[in-house]
Amino acid sequence: MTYVIAQPCVDIKDRACVTECPVDCIYEGSRTLYINPAECVDCHACEPVCPVEAIFYEDDLPRHWAHYRSVNAEFFVAATPEREHQGGAAGDHPLVAALPRQVLHKKEVSVFAVRKEEAADVDLWFPS
Repeated sequence: MTYVIAQPCVDIKDRACVTECPVDCIYEGSRTLYINPAECVDCHACEPVCPVEAIFYEDDLPRHWAHYRSVNAEFFVAATPEREHQGGAAGDHPLVAALPRQVLHKKEVSVFAVRKEEAADVDLWFPS
């Protein structure tokens, strides 16, 4: 069993999962990231840090993204003429390459808004 990166990652590629992965099994294509199923050790480190919730355990993939199990695996198969045309390993799986451009829909976990009045008060905490 392995983890799989699905469609929400397309055109986003936040890369937080790449930083978190202890075995470096996540690779970058032109439009999305891919998990190598032969290298993944099922450590669960990548799933909670994904801001667009694109990473799923193989058995937990939503039905409408179930085909991403084979998309991730096929990305690592020997080079095809299409991949060589797209720049070798930096290309994408043909299914991903054919998708229309995606818009950014990250979870707003780390957003911190400060009004102008509140920003002026911050200086009082740290005297010069």
